Amino acid sequence: MGLGKTLQIIALLASEVKNKTTSIVVCPSTLVLNWKAEIEKWSNSIKVLIVRGTAEERIKKINNYQNYDLVITSYDLLKRDIDNYNDKYFKYIIADEAQYIKNSLTQNATSLKSLKGEIKFALTGTPIENSVAELWSIFDFIMPGYLYNYNKFKKKFEEPILKLEDKEVLTRLKKLISPFILRRVKKDVLTELPDKNITIMKNEMDEEQQKIYLSYLAQTKKEIAEELNDNSFEKSKFKILMLLTRLRQICCHPSLFLENYKGSSGKLKQCIDLVTDAIESGHKILIFSSYTSMFEIIENELKKLKISYFKLVGDTPVSKRIEMVENFNNNESVKVFLISLKAGGTGLNLTSADIVIHYDPWWNVSSENQATDRAYRIGQKNSVQVYKLITSDSIEEKINKMQERKEKLSKDILSTEETFISKMSKEEILNLFE
Repeated sequence: MGLGKTLQIIALLASEVKNKTTSIVVCPSTLVLNWKAEIEKWSNSIKVLIVRGTAEERIKKINNYQNYDLVITSYDLLKRDIDNYNDKYFKYIIADEAQYIKNSLTQNATSLKSLKGEIKFALTGTPIENSVAELWSIFDFIMPGYLYNYNKFKKKFEEPILKLEDKEVLTRLKKLISPFILRRVKKDVLTELPDKNITIMKNEMDEEQQKIYLSYLAQTKKEIAEELNDNSFEKSKFKILMLLTRLRQICCHPSLFLENYKGSSGKLKQCIDLVTDAIESGHKILIFSSYTSMFEIIENELKKLKISYFKLVGDTPVSKRIEMVENFNNNESVKVFLISLKAGGTGLNLTSADIVIHYDPWWNVSSENQATDRAYRIGQKNSVQVYKLITSDSIEEKINKMQERKEKLSKDILSTEETFISKMSKEEILNLFE
């Protein structure tokens, strides 16, 4: 994780642009926008087509694929659209998070393997030797038949390795696969890495979530117009803050304020995907949020996955804080620490973690940095990867872009959201709701 797989593929795709070919990336739905963002960051020559929308819209895009250098779709949508790819041919077929095809009998695997192309790549941060059967499925995608059919592979390799612990067979298998694997691990390449790497991870709202957001956005615009018509801008700031907060909550999870909401959240899915991948890769994770009620939702997901965690919020006693911090740093079985941004942004030493997730953006950038520094401090021996989860086409994205444009604003020492708003003009605030 964070060792350059995406960047290597982008470099390869950029080198291919002059040849007028089309390639395809298939990835988890939570990473589609991240691929687009990374390509925009590192190469302005690659013309990207994201396959999404209604079934009719997706078919139209797929049929127009040759006008683009790269098609990006998700495993979920590929399963639905697979019949429309029957007559399509790609230069490169890239399976991101290739553990999604580790079970060769799933639709994820069968759909991906039915795509036609010249060269195939499988990207995964999880060591593929974790499971011999999973290894076969991945090789069955990139080099069909190289490791025989599954029954023969099971007899020649899987059973001797798993049941008999036959080291000679294991060595033979490694010799077969090693020419086709580029594996980088953190301890080997640490000198290449920055001390702290910050990545903006884009996510899309689920369908029901988006409907709610657009409904409240329209209502918000109306209320702001009425408010500013009746009162001065200065007197309206508090109400604007409330409306702003409501939209932010919908981006996190609508059930933060809608009691009867039974749908899901695109951001929550992305967060849980990041957590499970990080744990599989041997990392420990800090998750910060400005909404303590969001932790209850995240906790439910962690419990389903039987992931052990600690939680620190404002009413956590000091003695228990110290106990949890010590336990987290020394207990390898606890991989996740949920921390309220205000309660845990300072005074904690959590250097056993090397991944930090900011679930929702806090407009005070220095507060985010202070929170990140719970892991990135003296005693930290690993590079720290920071993920900021931003919901696409939302107020979160608009504020993030505004912060990037206004570097001075990002560096200001701001104590509250009210301070943030007080430094914005009337036009800037109204633009947030466009």
